[in-house]
Amino acid sequence: MAQRDSYHHGGLRSALVEAALALIAERGIGALSVAEAARRTGVSPAAPYRHFPTREALLMATATRAAELLAVELRDALAEEPTGDPGEALAVTAAVYVRFVARHHAGFDLIFDDQLRHLDDPGLGAAGRAVMDVLLPIALDLAGDAEAALSLLEKHVAAAHGYAVLHLSGFLNRRAPDVDDIAAGAAETSRILAAAAVAR
Repeated sequence: MAQRDSYHHGGLRSALVEAALALIAERGIGALSVAEAARRTGVSPAAPYRHFPTREALLMATATRAAELLAVELRDALAEEPTGDPGEALAVTAAVYVRFVARHHAGFDLIFDDQLRHLDDPGLGAAGRAVMDVLLPIALDLAGDAEAALSLLEKHVAAAHGYAVLHLSGFLNRRAPDVDDIAAGAAETSRILAAAAVAR
């Protein structure tokens, strides 16, 4: 009854987004549907459509939530490990990202999904910028100018995401079955990228 009351007062939207995140974590982005999110939330199939008239709308809200969670985790990890070394800070963010994708089965591929770009949603845009606001100053410290910093971030994210996806696929399981080992590999790669950026 308490759950139903919270939905009545606006909690349904948040509950559907959390259900969508869980569904993506279990089955991937392609499995997301408004009907399945409704089923998991325990409401009628028609109930979500007041908040999310299309799958795209639910996907956008879920991407926004994922970006918010990622930004918080990045900031918290950097606050817990204040090294003063931007190369080490970049490595910390790589490890955080790998663990995030391993848990949620999505990261930048959801946050910057091609299906959502044309919608130009302010909430998703702000959440995506919050992630970049954590990463970009670190890259600027290392690379010195905006163009080089963006190039470094591209390599950094691609490497970290690659480690996470290969972990999820099982490709790296024989060598490194634990996600912490995968996160450490991504962190070491980002240290190498950081050193190369400084040496340019």
